[in-house]
Amino acid sequence: MKVTVTGIPVKDQDKALEFYTGKLGFIKKIDVPLGGGNHWLTVVAKEEQDGPEVLLEPSPNNFEPAKIYQQALFDAGIPYTQFSVDDLQQEYDRLLNLGVAFSLKPTVMGTVKLAVFNDTCGNNIQLVQML
Repeated sequence: MKVTVTGIPVKDQDKALEFYTGKLGFIKKIDVPLGGGNHWLTVVAKEEQDGPEVLLEPSPNNFEPAKIYQQALFDAGIPYTQFSVDDLQQEYDRLLNLGVAFSLKPTVMGTVKLAVFNDTCGNNIQLVQML
């Protein structure tokens, strides 16, 4: 068993695609129209194009409990998911220069260094570097 797709709820798929590709550096892998303006829309890491896909899922717009859950996590400052990076400080500086808003600057916690940013689509996302 392995992870092939993991979903992140987004309020606007077009805005999410722009952010996740233009700022975070993922590339679009699948974009299949589903009707009603929704898509099966996934992105992957450039360096691992056959690796796990991130589904930019429009669930908050179509399922009220998902909208409430997403908002509650965001308001509490809890990251929806996390992405691993090799050099957190370098990635933090790169994203900061692109205008990405961080709620937690790079911070060492035990054997990891982490930071948290707003993905502009309703989620806090955590970046993690193993030390």
